[in-house]
Amino acid sequence: MSKKNVAVIPGDGIGPEVIKATLEVLEKVAPGQFDFTEVAMGGNAIDKYGEPLPDFSLKTCQNAEATLLGAVGGPKWDNQPPDNRPERGLLGVRSGLEVFANIRPAKIFAPLASACPLRKDIADKGIDFIIVRELTGGIYFGKHEAFKTPDGERAARDVMEYSEHEIRRIAHVAFKMAMGRRKIVTSIDKANILTVSRLWRDVVEEVAKEYPEVKLNHLYVDNASMQLIRVPSEFDVIVTENTFGDILSDEASQIVGSIGMIPSASLGDNNRGLYEPIHGSAPDIAGQDKANPIGTILAGAMMLRYSFNMNKEADAIENAVDEVLKAGLRTGDIYTEGTKLISGSQMRDEIIKRL
Repeated sequence: MSKKNVAVIPGDGIGPEVIKATLEVLEKVAPGQFDFTEVAMGGNAIDKYGEPLPDFSLKTCQNAEATLLGAVGGPKWDNQPPDNRPERGLLGVRSGLEVFANIRPAKIFAPLASACPLRKDIADKGIDFIIVRELTGGIYFGKHEAFKTPDGERAARDVMEYSEHEIRRIAHVAFKMAMGRRKIVTSIDKANILTVSRLWRDVVEEVAKEYPEVKLNHLYVDNASMQLIRVPSEFDVIVTENTFGDILSDEASQIVGSIGMIPSASLGDNNRGLYEPIHGSAPDIAGQDKANPIGTILAGAMMLRYSFNMNKEADAIENAVDEVLKAGLRTGDIYTEGTKLISGSQMRDEIIKRL
């Protein structure tokens, strides 16, 4: 049996640490089944090659069956020109892989209920929803322009733009996902203000007609940010555009205990996929063995599930994480009184021990 070809982007800050932990977990759950190829991207690529995503790095990812990413960026590269910052590499690899749907689950593990910042009566109702974020359109990929007004004042504009087919394809992803869950889709926009959002709402409603079993709700993004705190148990599948999804998914990560716990998958029309945790590079704790590897490890499980149809192995990883948390073992970001504080590498070892 030929090995599965996976491009690996360790990235910057804590990225290499959490990636190392994830590769060891993958080798334990599926020994000898992967061929991992390391790829330079982000700040480390700027330091070595002068740009955040060299052509050969993108080509390696495009030729792989899946790409696993740690994290990129950090204050070291804040003075880079806007088009040469580490984050431009991330946008470039998403675009180059043609992944347009970012899947971010927000689920509270029962042992982490005490780490939830919400009131106990809210958390006890359960939190288990998925954010489906459009990934290759909107302001992030629109026209960016700095200019001077006629009177010489500095000004800038960033353009939010979506075409009908971009909205339609991400809506289908959300509705198909809802069909395997509780059959509720909440579409989030700002249709009372934005023309783009009115198109978004129209197209989503057209797609909804193809899924009569699924209930469709609409929320303005400002109200949605409030309802995620007030009644998170009522959400099942959320679909929204790029910028709104970026903000709301970070909010969702906090109500389930820690941003270090949340994985994500970015998918396109093929099942290749880009898999990563949603946290940043956290340079302040890099090299100190404090980083929580769970988000990246669970991203590895998502890779097994979505790119390789290895559901049994993905289940094994998710169950192992659950068992470690039930045992009261915690990295610093999820530590609470009465639990045991362990390092990032110890968390990796405890998960591997339970596979």
